[in-house]
Amino acid sequence: MRSCGVCFQHRDSLQRQHYEISRGPLWILRHHPDPAPLVGWLLLDARRHLGGAMDFTAEEAIAWGPAVQQASLLVQAVTGCDRVYAIAFGEGAHHLHLHLIPRFAGDQASSAWNVADLYRTMAADPRAAASPEAVRCCVKQCQNRWSSSGWSL
Repeated sequence: MRSCGVCFQHRDSLQRQHYEISRGPLWILRHHPDPAPLVGWLLLDARRHLGGAMDFTAEEAIAWGPAVQQASLLVQAVTGCDRVYAIAFGEGAHHLHLHLIPRFAGDQASSAWNVADLYRTMAADPRAAASPEAVRCCVKQCQNRWSSSGWSL
């Protein structure tokens, strides 16, 4: 779909080079593009254009749980977070992309609905975003951990 921002990111070679961690036949795992609210904020996208779980094929429905689990374990392993929030709204882009957000117990900015404020803060002050260098480092760590894990999408 030409007008879909998620589909565009899947096709764009620079986006893939900078943020993509793994690509399988059904799912794409990538880091949130710059400006990223937090280092380790990953996105698990449906590879084909679909609006949400109600549009899954039987194969996608069966594969979704393991993909979410493995991607969440990766976020925790790389960031050392206490929990991983999984949030999908689909209003900004009508293409299934699950936000996997590291939650650190001692950091109020990453607690519950406060994660939405991270976007507002970045809009008001671009310096509040995670550093692009830290994001690139995280992507490399994720790629290495993913490839050594034996997991697949």
